[in-house]
Amino acid sequence: QLQLAESGGGLVQPGGSLRLSCVFSGYTLAYYAVGWFRQAPGKEREGVSCITSSGHNTNYAESVKGRFTISRDNAKNTVYLQMNSLKPEDTAVYYCAAVFQPLEVLSMRPDEYDTWGQGTQVTVSS
Repeated sequence: QLQLAESGGGLVQPGGSLRLSCVFSGYTLAYYAVGWFRQAPGKEREGVSCITSSGHNTNYAESVKGRFTISRDNAKNTVYLQMNSLKPEDTAVYYCAAVFQPLEVLSMRPDEYDTWGQGTQVTVSS
């Protein structure tokens, strides 16, 4: 059974950085597309970034372009989200999600992912 586990969240000041990790277990990461999503209190879950199974293609929400970078290390069964220049509006619970997709298909729609981690809290505050 595929399981995902996020880590790396925490409290950071505006302008700071965090790197989130999403570790796969149960299956090899190599054939899965992965997305990062976030949900703030009272708001819907939104797509932040996604990456294809090969790692060759990525996509970002407009609100994080130029500040966040998604990457993956299939040998380590891990996907990362490097978050720089963090803003208070980035505060949310961040989730990684996966779907079996060996083709170069990108999606940031939550309903297209079928396996989710438990989430990690990111708080940006002074």
